[in-house]
Amino acid sequence: MTYLDRLNPPQKQAVQTTDGAVLVLAGAGTGKTSVLTSRLAYILMQGFAMPNQVLAVTFTNKAAREMTERVEDLLQRPAAGMWMGTFHALAARILRRHAELVNRDSNFTILDMDDQARLLKQILADRGIDEKQHPAKTLVHIISSWKDNGWLPEEVPTDHAGKFAGGRAIELYREYQARLERLNACDFGDLLLLNLVVWKRYPDIAARYQQQFKYILVDEYQDTNVVQYLWLRMLAMGHGNICVVGDDDQSIYGWRGAQVGNILRFEKDYPGAAVIRLEQNYRSTGHILNAAASLIAHNENRHDKTLWTEDDHGKPVEIHTTWDDREEARIVAGEVEAHVSKGGSYADCAILVRAAAQTRSFEEQFVQQAIPYQVVGGLKFYERKEIRDALAYLRLAAVPQDDLALERIINTPKRGVGDGALNTIRDRSRGLLQTSLFEALELCVNEGAITGKAKTNLQDFVAMLKGWQLLVRDWPPSQLMEKILEESGYVQMLQEDKNKEEAKGRLDNLKELVRAMEEYDDVPSFLEHVSLVMDVEPEENQRAVMMMTVHAAKGLEFDTVFLPGFEEGLFPHQRSLNETGEKGLEEERRLAYVAITRARRRLVILHASSRRLYGSYQPSMPSRFLAELPDDSIEYIQNTTAAMRTWGAGGQGGYGSGYGARRSNAPLFGSAPIEMDDMAEQGYELGSRVFHDKFGYGRIKRFEGEGNARKIIVAFEKAGEKKLLASLANLRVA
Repeated sequence: MTYLDRLNPPQKQAVQTTDGAVLVLAGAGTGKTSVLTSRLAYILMQGFAMPNQVLAVTFTNKAAREMTERVEDLLQRPAAGMWMGTFHALAARILRRHAELVNRDSNFTILDMDDQARLLKQILADRGIDEKQHPAKTLVHIISSWKDNGWLPEEVPTDHAGKFAGGRAIELYREYQARLERLNACDFGDLLLLNLVVWKRYPDIAARYQQQFKYILVDEYQDTNVVQYLWLRMLAMGHGNICVVGDDDQSIYGWRGAQVGNILRFEKDYPGAAVIRLEQNYRSTGHILNAAASLIAHNENRHDKTLWTEDDHGKPVEIHTTWDDREEARIVAGEVEAHVSKGGSYADCAILVRAAAQTRSFEEQFVQQAIPYQVVGGLKFYERKEIRDALAYLRLAAVPQDDLALERIINTPKRGVGDGALNTIRDRSRGLLQTSLFEALELCVNEGAITGKAKTNLQDFVAMLKGWQLLVRDWPPSQLMEKILEESGYVQMLQEDKNKEEAKGRLDNLKELVRAMEEYDDVPSFLEHVSLVMDVEPEENQRAVMMMTVHAAKGLEFDTVFLPGFEEGLFPHQRSLNETGEKGLEEERRLAYVAITRARRRLVILHASSRRLYGSYQPSMPSRFLAELPDDSIEYIQNTTAAMRTWGAGGQGGYGSGYGARRSNAPLFGSAPIEMDDMAEQGYELGSRVFHDKFGYGRIKRFEGEGNARKIIVAFEKAGEKKLLASLANLRVA
């Protein structure tokens, strides 16, 4: 059997259609990598081109390496001379040949983002622009986005200048490019942009490459940005034999410049192009594919295609309704344990979340149940910088002698504390036995050992810390944390960060931290809990449950996939809807499609009836995407605990706002959950038997305080005596 015999008819057509432009619409799990590698091998085996006449473009070095290995395996010989690599690697190779035409030497340096930021800091300082008000990192992103659009400084539309440094961003971009020339350097954005500059100024050079590359192949075409699109268009003007492989339904990187329109208008760009659809899926069961197809069909701006499989239908897609995010985590943990008890592996399972902050509840539950897990593509929740910073503030409020915590946050946000001031404080601490850094700091400020702006800022810092230390005993941890984050300026620092996407993600994580703290009655117990969670040592080569965002999961597949948080505002994410409207909704739907198609055998979607916010349970509306799934491929599973806790539910509920109204088997949703403040006002009797989600059953022993400070002391059967703030207690009479 030859490599062509292993292909299905559409795959074989994609391999053997070698004249002119070809658009291969490769749905999830349809074997696009086999098509790409087979096409490359076919072109070389048939003698249609020499290796150096083939240009194959990927988005990652890993993909390029794997493709090269597979092509060589098919050829049974090295594919020496073939131009295969990422956009940046190939563009750098071309640019080094013609560097003198853009005022560089061939050995020019390629700057990374840190180098770019340092250079821009120098430029801002030279221009008298306050870098604290106008961060260099923000300007890095602005300039990168302009280069991704193919704009030189003189080509940036004036209405894109924005508010950075009073609208001076274009001027700063021009100066930045001049400095790069003097440094004999390029950044990553220059590599493609300067290729275009050379080709436009010197058409004979462009013609040379257009004639050289008889065949162009591009992977993941739906993820290309404007400058990548222009680069490919220029090269394809020679022979016109460009084959792009992609899936507009999996275009999920609009936030970083990807233009789904590139793949949607391919037939207009290349009239007469062959369009080949790969629709036979080799990954998922029929029910999973039906769910994915039904969902994505609601997008208007797409190429029509429908995935199918020769495999059986498998299990219907499960939709679980849970009371809240904690129960969501408990259910997933239970399902994972059940899977392993039947002979499965932890590594068969993945939890894919829309927002990174969602992993927190799962991480804590998995630690509690000793389930091995790994957070992919990011740090574990309590290892993230903003979380460590916030916890350092809290530790310092609870234990002023915590020198490590003080060193971490003394200049975060910036307070003008340089190495000199910090060394002065350290020296004072060492000079006085048994003196903490905080005590030494206070002495240095009061005695004038630190002067200038740093002194004023540190006086305020000391006063804030002392104020928080007075509140540690009586304030609920969540409220104290909110106060610290606001008064310290940490929230303001993130709000003013011009890298909006990253800053919003960090703010979301801090909100999730506050939510986690609402379950604890005092600061020491919460800090102890965090220490226990962070003390779990990962085993070497441990087969573990994977946790990651949907964006990080693209290209991966798992036997069992859990998709929590399918609620309005979370998935689809409210930020996307607010910022880009219908366009944002379609990208969110594509993201959900990618999530669904990661599953091979079993797919479990969960949504919570409520999520705990600011001490009370707020009702959540199920995602509109659930109403877009087909009745005959889904199964609603109402968890007993969720049904019991959905107080006031009088039977089979709908989805609200019309979602799911047509379903006869829709899950219980019921009336809005009772607010915790309302529960406190109802009062409890001494001796009442109550139930708490975390501590279990117990009896009320006594009450303390009044109003918002009212506390309930409960003797729990297993957890012992606990003092709970009434407004946050979440007790139910048992």
